[in-house]
Amino acid sequence: MAAKSAPEEKPSSRSKASILNGYKISKVAFASVLLVVDALLVSLIIAYVPYTKIDWDAYMSQVSGFLEGERNYGNLKGDTGPLVYPAGFLYVYSAIQFITSGDVFHAQILFGILYIVNLGIILLIYVKTDVLPWWALSLLCLSKRIHSIFVLRLFNDCFAMTFLHAALASLLYQRWHLGLIIFSVAVSIKMNVLLYAPPLLLLMLKSLSIGGVISALIGAALVQILLGLPFLLSHPIAYISRAFNLGRVFIHFWSVNFKFVPEEVFVSKEFAFTLLIVHLILLTAFAHYKWCKNEGGLVHFLHSRFVSLKLRNAVSSSFSLNQFYNHNSTLKNLSKEHIVTAMFVGNFIGIVCARSLHYQFYSWYFYSLPFLLWKTPFPTPLRLILFAAVEFCWNVFPSNLYSSCLLFCTHLAILWGLWTAPCEYPHLKCNSSTQNKEE
Repeated sequence: MAAKSAPEEKPSSRSKASILNGYKISKVAFASVLLVVDALLVSLIIAYVPYTKIDWDAYMSQVSGFLEGERNYGNLKGDTGPLVYPAGFLYVYSAIQFITSGDVFHAQILFGILYIVNLGIILLIYVKTDVLPWWALSLLCLSKRIHSIFVLRLFNDCFAMTFLHAALASLLYQRWHLGLIIFSVAVSIKMNVLLYAPPLLLLMLKSLSIGGVISALIGAALVQILLGLPFLLSHPIAYISRAFNLGRVFIHFWSVNFKFVPEEVFVSKEFAFTLLIVHLILLTAFAHYKWCKNEGGLVHFLHSRFVSLKLRNAVSSSFSLNQFYNHNSTLKNLSKEHIVTAMFVGNFIGIVCARSLHYQFYSWYFYSLPFLLWKTPFPTPLRLILFAAVEFCWNVFPSNLYSSCLLFCTHLAILWGLWTAPCEYPHLKCNSSTQNKEE
């Protein structure tokens, strides 16, 4: 009788880890190659593609007024109009003027370095979340418009988004207070970063105690106060009304989206209010059914965080301020994928509902597109088609009814895919003893 063959040995957990580590290393290697290749491409663009001035002269005029001692935001103007960005913008471009003496070519080199730094941070985020296959990381380097925004236009959006991505990378390491400070710096350069604020606040409530959330928000507020202090002390109303004006109406001609909407409707308050309501409804729906699904929905989650705290305070006479700031018995560290998903989707909802998107605004969400597409249940060919469609629309100049309509429909398709996608588990699957206690 033939002896039974030994059962096939299953790979040990250590061998599985080795395979996974090898896979991660290959992704890191590919990301490193992308950085080198894109750095060479950026160098060639700076050297051979003509630069077109759009806002550079206006930036330099506004900075010059600031450096000459002007502290009234109403008097800081350029050839494109008055200054409408918070104080961080002035500090960044004052440093650029000091380094480059206002020379465009040297500024392009500086922005080329910024492009590579930003791409490096983004690749780190993608490698850490491990949502994309290795080859799809190359999509992050394939945008003609993004290269133009960084090294041929020198927009302040580039600095704002680099700081935002740095803040997001900090959150992946559970460094919430540091992340909030960097986030606030990004807001001080351009306010579009506030589109990330709703999901960020929700993530903080999930990961930190109430006291931790409050202290992090205080740190972010202090950044805004310190940066704006020269203007707040001299002309506070002019600074707040101009730097944080949420009611600006952009010119219909320059918008890439909603070009199919008649101009009289586009600039109306009713249209803006409708988009705001839709924005809030979508954020609430995603927060309730997607981001807080594991916690029983948004209402149940908020109830458990705030009401239970009040009850504990009411029934326990020994409940101290120290307990308020450190009560985290029910808190768990969030997974990297959950953090990035909530942040990118929350921002994308704002993009879909934005009344006006100018060409430089593409930098607000381009780097999230591959991640968002791979979070949808769509087949890979459809993901690539949607990616190409978005890129195509942003390279039609000037935008028209058809390109704008295509962009809007593509955005809706991606949003629908995100809505129908299964939810990821929000917490790290590890022992509680290894959890980071940072608050």
